[in-house]
Amino acid sequence: MLEVILCSLVTILPDYLFRRYAQGKRFGKEITFFSVWYELRYGITGCFILTIALITVVFFYHPSTTAVAVHFRTIPIIADANGRVEEVYLQVSDDVKAGDPLFRLETTRQEAAVETQRRRIAEAEAAMVVAATDVAAASGKVSEAQATLRQVRDDLKTKRDLVKSGSSAVARRDLETLEVSEAAAIGSLDAAESARDSAQQRLDTLLPAQKATAEAALHQAEIEIEKATIRAGVDGRVEQFTLRPGDVVSSVLRSAGVLIPQEAGRASIQAGFGQIASPVIKKGMIGEISCNTTPWQVIPVVVSDKQDYIASGQFGGGERLLEISDMRRDGTVLVYMEPLYPGGFKDIVPGSQCMANLYSNHHDEIADPNTSFGRGLALHGVDALGLVHAMLMRIQVALMPFRTLVFSGGH
Repeated sequence: MLEVILCSLVTILPDYLFRRYAQGKRFGKEITFFSVWYELRYGITGCFILTIALITVVFFYHPSTTAVAVHFRTIPIIADANGRVEEVYLQVSDDVKAGDPLFRLETTRQEAAVETQRRRIAEAEAAMVVAATDVAAASGKVSEAQATLRQVRDDLKTKRDLVKSGSSAVARRDLETLEVSEAAAIGSLDAAESARDSAQQRLDTLLPAQKATAEAALHQAEIEIEKATIRAGVDGRVEQFTLRPGDVVSSVLRSAGVLIPQEAGRASIQAGFGQIASPVIKKGMIGEISCNTTPWQVIPVVVSDKQDYIASGQFGGGERLLEISDMRRDGTVLVYMEPLYPGGFKDIVPGSQCMANLYSNHHDEIADPNTSFGRGLALHGVDALGLVHAMLMRIQVALMPFRTLVFSGGH
């Protein structure tokens, strides 16, 4: 309607003034309801053409959309393992800080595992004490075998010396017996040293490894007990937390509630613009939004990013060929917008439905010395038409509460 009024000021109004003062035709006389379409045919036709052109330029270079939403991320509260709830620390809706406990699962089995591993550590420590005694006993056996070997060798040396001196007091059989005893003593010494080394290796390597294994198992069991207490990962607010002691939670099938991060929905707004507006939308464009949760407020924004893909064109590989005609809906160009000034979104409730305008800015191109006068003048006109769209938006913002509360038909 505003475009028609503006266009009529430069088409229908001059045509009427010409008819009235140049030709002397007046309303109610020569110009009636039935003849006005003929008398002002040039003005009406020009108004129609100019209005269509104006609307096209405005909506192309200054796109708008009502497909705007303040999306926010939610975190499902899920336990790491299945179990029965032992204790709940929150109400249905409550604020939390990162690390605050939310609820605790029953830990009887995990506590039993911790006690088992502690017993195994004590058992390994006791075994190390016994192993130290075994090492001492094995060392004594080595000393005994060494003394026996020295005694046998001394006897054998004495008898050999007597044989060499020509004495007949030593029989050949006695020498053979002592040589066999020497070999037996050497074998006993080797066996004693092997037993001592084995006991030492058990004390120094095997038992410490068993103790370290038990300590690692104890640490794992303690972690399982710690994991039974579910904690908040980020600052935020817990909603729909209806969990109560005695409930059974599952890490796959059932969520205990929803955690909404503190900054969720406060940093950016997502909008879907028509595909024809894709060449115009650039990163850094200035725009405006107005949301249902902030009536009578227009918030300046800036385009922070534009998605390079249209979601409606995606498909996943499967067993069937892609049929293009199955894609019924035209997708939109996803645009991310941030507040132009800090704190611009503080009053917007995450999840709100909004409307948005973007305004083209050709200042750099107009200021370029290589831009011709005609093109610069046209770009000036295009940028100036953004004012029309801004006026339209403010009219819609002003009427939105009345349209929603009175004329929506919901009362």
